[in-house]
Amino acid sequence: MAQNLSEDIINFFHAQNFVIVSTISKDGFPHNACKGIIEIKPEGKIYILDLYRGDTCKNLNMNPNISITAIDEHKFRGYCLVGQGRIAQFGELAPDIIQSWEARITSRITQRVLKNISTGKGHPKHPEALLPEPKYMIAIDTQEVINLTPQHLKEEA
Repeated sequence: MAQNLSEDIINFFHAQNFVIVSTISKDGFPHNACKGIIEIKPEGKIYILDLYRGDTCKNLNMNPNISITAIDEHKFRGYCLVGQGRIAQFGELAPDIIQSWEARITSRITQRVLKNISTGKGHPKHPEALLPEPKYMIAIDTQEVINLTPQHLKEEA
């Protein structure tokens, strides 16, 4: 059963450009990869973009245990969401999840172009525009929320 997520945690994860997704390899070792969150639902459902059917996908097919970690270095705050993941084909996803992906990628491309124009720096090819079209997402049911913020800073908040 998925654990409910607070609005604060949902907003925190949506504010991050990426998260670290950890799965378990066939040899029992952790595998970490940077991924983009597409949607987080208050009932603890999370949808992560995975474009390349690499190790993360292989690992989930063998072992559904997964964690997602994000930190805000400036605020010295972070969370790890632990749960069960599965590969969800695009055809089985609700239309609002697909729309969330489209809005997210459009926003990232727009932000990159504007930043490149204002700073005169940046990647000339706009990497987000070169990403392959997704065929599936990782769907996660959160079972535990781990607050990574040091205890003395939690007390000050």
